[in-house]
Amino acid sequence: MGGGGGATGPPSPPAEAAKPFQVDRALQALGFEFTRVTAGEVAGRLPVTETCCQPFDWLNGGVSALMAEVTASIGCYVASGYRRLAGVQLSINHVGPARLGDLVEATATPIQLGRKIQVWEVQIWRIDPSTSERKDLVSTSRVTLLANLSTPQVMKKYEEGLKNFSSKL
Repeated sequence: MGGGGGATGPPSPPAEAAKPFQVDRALQALGFEFTRVTAGEVAGRLPVTETCCQPFDWLNGGVSALMAEVTASIGCYVASGYRRLAGVQLSINHVGPARLGDLVEATATPIQLGRKIQVWEVQIWRIDPSTSERKDLVSTSRVTLLANLSTPQVMKKYEEGLKNFSSKL
């Protein structure tokens, strides 16, 4: 059954496009966009969509906790010289609402950068759409992290990806 078309087998699958680097899969799946990644500050913005809301169309407190944990952890990772880390404690106070359709900004800054323990503060603000400036505080968090764990070789690829990603911000 051949037509002599010269094909030597099934067509090759299309080449996969390079997947963009993801700083944190869970947070970025919700629409979070990092705007700054340094040892002194990690920041980013999240549009408050239905996926991020509790049934009353307010930002779910768990999403705020995720933003706090991730931004502080990334900051700790960079500040520790790209060492593996572990979260020790997360304390969060929800002080104001963000509603469906709002834009929020999370900013993590270090309070203590010890060799073993780091403590980061994370503030999440509602952004004024007319000025793009911070308007109302949504939550404030404190994240304590163990920062002196040995880093497995498999993390080297992530380290390089994060360095490349943050250099473009």
